[in-house]
Amino acid sequence: MISIIITAFKEANTIGKAIESIQNNNLKDYEILVICPDDETRDVALKFKNIKYFKDPGKGKPSALNLAFKTAKGDILVLTDGDVFVDNNSINNLLKQFENDNVGAISGHPMSINSKNNMFGFWAYLLTNVAHDLRSKGNNFVCSGYLMAIRQGLIESIPENSLVDDAVISNLILDKGLSIAYAPEAIVSVKYPNNFNDWIKQKIRSSGGYYQLKEFTKSNTKMKRSFLSESSGVFSIFKYITNFKEFLFTLALILARFYLWFRIFYDIKIRRKDFSKIWKRIESTK
Repeated sequence: MISIIITAFKEANTIGKAIESIQNNNLKDYEILVICPDDETRDVALKFKNIKYFKDPGKGKPSALNLAFKTAKGDILVLTDGDVFVDNNSINNLLKQFENDNVGAISGHPMSINSKNNMFGFWAYLLTNVAHDLRSKGNNFVCSGYLMAIRQGLIESIPENSLVDDAVISNLILDKGLSIAYAPEAIVSVKYPNNFNDWIKQKIRSSGGYYQLKEFTKSNTKMKRSFLSESSGVFSIFKYITNFKEFLFTLALILARFYLWFRIFYDIKIRRKDFSKIWKRIESTK
């Protein structure tokens, strides 16, 4: 049996399409668990058949996932969100990778639905392609929280103050001596931020969360993410450019990433800002 876990928060406008996209996968033996704190999202989700709803205590996504880990009945857990949409055969493509007994987790393939004709849409296009290339190389990598699958029983809980739950789960899988696989055909469509304020909030949360890994897992050095490690590969991103406008967008992205790491250093190392205050909802992705 497969347990598909959808975590959501104030996503009444997208949860229905998210559920439909899952049900279009023609799975045989599965359950769908929807975990959210707000009534609006719950009401839309419960319009669909065979939905198991659980009240999220409102402490964040890690808390919702911990509830799901305790209640899911499947041998395989598929984790996704209420504002993303999987392709028709994406979940089956994920599950194929479990034929290898050494695989503990599998990452799906996020693809941006933003137009690449504007700067923020091009940034999303570029960064998702960079992530795809890195995962395709078969090295240790972080599963995408937009769509991933893990074997039941490997993760009992994660710290509730985790900013990057996908990185924590991935590292905990590696701690157990298991590997992480990538399913490039398991496509999940994602809407990314369309303004700088939302972009920087999302990136501070995701990139800054890597500072937590040393507290939560043993294998954080395998997935170290830092200003220096990112800078070393900066020239590789130019291969995605097809015209002068995209060249300018790429230069702007490099400057934005410099600013991002300055903000992370300032907020976490200088101000010692509490991680719970770094998580902020990104409205333009809904």
